[in-house]
Amino acid sequence: MLRWLLTTFIAVAILSGSLPWLRKIGIGRLPGDFTLRLFGREYPFPFMSTLVISMVLSLIVRML
Repeated sequence: MLRWLLTTFIAVAILSGSLPWLRKIGIGRLPGDFTLRLFGREYPFPFMSTLVISMVLSLIVRML
């Protein structure tokens, strides 16, 4: 359980940092993703995108 929590945290951190580039291909705009605008700054929280990417990567690893 701790491994999945750590994996999800790392994926959220990576997605949050690279979200401007990933929005061009549609990641970060899923229904579970939201952006908090506070004091003129945007803070993205791509929860659903993280889950989708995690599931896809786990299926790829399982197939190998």
